Amino acid sequence: MAVLSKRINSLTESQTIKMAKMGRELAAKGVDVINLSFGEPDFNTPDHIKAAAKKAMDENYTFYTPVAGYPELRKAIATKLKRENNLDYDFDQIVVATGAKQALANAILCLVDPGDEVIIPTPYWVSYSEMVKLAEGKSVFIDTTVEQDFKITAKQLEAAITPKTKLFFFSSPCNPTGSVYSKEELANLCAVFEKHPHIHIISDEIYEHINFIEKHESIAQFASIKDRVVVVNGFSKAYAMTGWRIGYLAASKEIAQACDKMQGQITSATCSITQRAGIAACEGGLETVLEMKAAFLKRRNLVYELLKEIPGIKTNLPKGAFYFFPDVSSYFGKSFEGEKIKDASDLSIYLLNKAHVALVSGDAFGDSNSIRISYAASEEKLTEALKRIKSALAQLS
Repeated sequence: MAVLSKRINSLTESQTIKMAKMGRELAAKGVDVINLSFGEPDFNTPDHIKAAAKKAMDENYTFYTPVAGYPELRKAIATKLKRENNLDYDFDQIVVATGAKQALANAILCLVDPGDEVIIPTPYWVSYSEMVKLAEGKSVFIDTTVEQDFKITAKQLEAAITPKTKLFFFSSPCNPTGSVYSKEELANLCAVFEKHPHIHIISDEIYEHINFIEKHESIAQFASIKDRVVVVNGFSKAYAMTGWRIGYLAASKEIAQACDKMQGQITSATCSITQRAGIAACEGGLETVLEMKAAFLKRRNLVYELLKEIPGIKTNLPKGAFYFFPDVSSYFGKSFEGEKIKDASDLSIYLLNKAHVALVSGDAFGDSNSIRISYAASEEKLTEALKRIKSALAQLS
């Protein structure tokens, strides 16, 4: 029997992947399962991006690339950041990775030493705290509620900071809540960071283009802290390129060089064909992105109205991403055929088995009172899924 490391034994399995797997297993038995557990757009990659990949193969872009990515791609990303976010980065401050997830891991492993504290607002994406664990850091959580739109205040941030704080780690738009920080709210957080120059910030902006407010705001826009901010983004959500595995980070040259060094010892560069497709995505305009955004907005409004019809559910109106994170704690303690619902995990399993809808328990995101519902599915599937959920919950007593 293999003696596995303490590192892997301490790691928690991704609950989003676990629930999707359970849903697939049930579907394999012939059950009609509606899977709302995965954070994946249900659109196809735009044709001009696929055409660029085909052209790249024909032109033999099939060899190793620089670890940080083709210079042409990194320049295209720098241009995008200036055009869309008014952020100034040289191309050598950009590191392209095998998805935004690797970019996040690179940054954490390059910044966090054993014992360093990393502040993470809850709810948070499932991998944040596990990445901190791999770096042997300590996650310090700031809890939020649906009543405060799942966003922290400057006062909460200040109270969580200690001399051991090395990093603040958050997403906007947020997975799993869909909450979006305004420029004013980010400015208030920035004012706190200005008083604590030892703290770096990782800003996960992968859902940048799926927001339903006027424009995306990045915390990197504030010059006083920009050199301490690592902006992480990618192509998966905006361009429906989940399987292509391409993301990137933008940071100070010192941090970018460190991440290049780290990546060079783990994966080297991401796929050369994917990188050429990424250039086309950056340069091809936002027409298809805006079409997907409009579809997501319709779905959000549909799900919001359907959720309001279910007694005992509390939810905010998400301003971005494609998730709802409703508080379902009013159902805890209820039972069905002698089986008691103790928590959100129990409720998620119940809804999978009874309603045949796959969701994710809020425990995985640091909030045991809630469940995550992805609305990256057709309006027909969403309507049927919420009908099933409402019916199943009504059977609890």
